[in-house]
Amino acid sequence: MVHLNLKNLKVKIDEGELVSFTKDNYEYIHQKGTPGWRSSDTEMFPIIGPTDKADFKVNTPRGFAIQDQHGLLRELTYKQVELTETSAIFEKKYLVNTQVKNSKFPAKSTEEHLSWPYDFSFKKKFTLIENKLKIEFIINGEEGMPFMLGYHPAFNIQSTEPLIKTPTQNITLDEILAVGSRAYQVPDATKITLEDRKAINITSEGFGNFMLWTEVTNMVCIEPVSFYPYAVDQKDLHSGFMTLGNTETTFNVVLDLD
Repeated sequence: MVHLNLKNLKVKIDEGELVSFTKDNYEYIHQKGTPGWRSSDTEMFPIIGPTDKADFKVNTPRGFAIQDQHGLLRELTYKQVELTETSAIFEKKYLVNTQVKNSKFPAKSTEEHLSWPYDFSFKKKFTLIENKLKIEFIINGEEGMPFMLGYHPAFNIQSTEPLIKTPTQNITLDEILAVGSRAYQVPDATKITLEDRKAINITSEGFGNFMLWTEVTNMVCIEPVSFYPYAVDQKDLHSGFMTLGNTETTFNVVLDLD
């Protein structure tokens, strides 16, 4: 377990997963073992969304890739590459066409192995600054590689009537619950505020959209995404791809307690 500290801010990271973010001992992150979700955060890469209705195949310029829901990155293991009192960097690397064991097989998937026809490296950097936790995602890979990126953190809810606020709308937990597994779409947005017993602002750079998901009343996932996958049929998921250039690509998320 990695611990970051800055004044009254504390962070715990378990093999690259953000499992705790507190200020004055108030917990903002959903805790494993409580109802809702078995994780506290993860990434969706190089695709976002389910693929079962497309026979787990996603079209790329190099042919079809075998991908399960939200991509193969989550099946890889982070390696810690840097650590200070207030920051930490973790990295995953993938070699083109390597077969990756699919943890959903056989209970939830017919595909035992996943693969991707490009090399890439993926860094996740945590930095504590005054009243904020900054999370950076740094992608290096082959020029022209298609990809989507989504960050999937889960936030603890401690009040009976939390509110999710964007610059243009207020969203209740009941509205998110009603959408179900598809996730509530928040297009063209870079900032969302969760107003609970205490408020937290989630600001993103590079993503452009959010999805909101929960199936319980004690947590909610507020997910910056580069593409909302339920806008298209699964066979057309490739229409949501971005493309890597010849330099690294960086996405940012800031959890702001101001």
